[in-house]
Amino acid sequence: MVTAAQPATTSAFSPLTTWDGWQQFVDTPHAPARNAGDQEWTLEQREDYHARFVVLKTPAMDTISTAVRRLLLLNRGQQGGARRGLIISGPATTGKTTAMQQLGRTVELADRRRHPNQDGRLPVLFITVPPSSTPKMLISEFARFLGLPTLERMNQIQITNAVCELLCEMGTQLVLVDDVHLMDTRSRAGAETSDQLKYLGERIPATFVYSGIDVEASPLLTGVRGSQLAGRFKIVRNQPLRYGSADKQVWNALVNGMDSALRLRQHRPGTLVTHPAYLHARTGGRMGSLSHLIREAALVSLLDGTEKITKKLLEQIELDTAAEQRARAPRRHRMPTQRQP
Repeated sequence: MVTAAQPATTSAFSPLTTWDGWQQFVDTPHAPARNAGDQEWTLEQREDYHARFVVLKTPAMDTISTAVRRLLLLNRGQQGGARRGLIISGPATTGKTTAMQQLGRTVELADRRRHPNQDGRLPVLFITVPPSSTPKMLISEFARFLGLPTLERMNQIQITNAVCELLCEMGTQLVLVDDVHLMDTRSRAGAETSDQLKYLGERIPATFVYSGIDVEASPLLTGVRGSQLAGRFKIVRNQPLRYGSADKQVWNALVNGMDSALRLRQHRPGTLVTHPAYLHARTGGRMGSLSHLIREAALVSLLDGTEKITKKLLEQIELDTAAEQRARAPRRHRMPTQRQP
């Protein structure tokens, strides 16, 4: 029997795609939002607070959480074959990975409450698909998360068997696979990697959740392999929020939540709430871009000592290239209809 390495406790940083990094993520709650005027709250601590900031729940996150809870129940009695799964799809910077990670954290904490004092359990596993992945590269990501030793002396079948055996023994319920759009099933390696992932879904009695950029438009759902995947997985679209109808209320609530979470000593509560349309235009309604904008503005204000966010400061923050291009794109105006003579 192959055993996994125990999570380390001395590493300052480990990626979430390792057991140690995932446990740090699950075990570390967000820093409490202390009073901004607390003189014992040092500048460095307030910088750390605003760098990490808050994760605000969106309607898409609620939809994903509800769907996965139902799938966990549905798959509980499935002894083999086609277990059902979920694909989180949408444009970049809409919060897909964040939603997946928060989902995994919630499931793991709930499992710990149901099974106290059982250190040998691993309810959730989180990996990302490597670029130009092969089946062995993919299964090695599973093994790396588990800390399996001597991978260089094991072939693909041996690693696969060891991973499946361990995950079955450790009661894994949820397998999270990010960046599935990197699997190009039009190539031989991509097709074989997709087959490997399907095989793991049949060997491991867990619910699989995939996340990727615009998956429904990718080669992953085309051809025979794609039809099999489409027959087992439902898709949840994680779209940018539109500044209209119900989405406008959701956006305003998210902006208000970020405003309330700021802990800048010269910040006037409600400042961000007066600029929701501007913030939407800058970010295109994408949560990742909005979080970047507010966090960087807060950090800049801490560094220059102003400790407040103004629209002028927000305009000085350079966002990701895609967000800046969207913000600069000219809006199309309807041409007036010319009267016929």
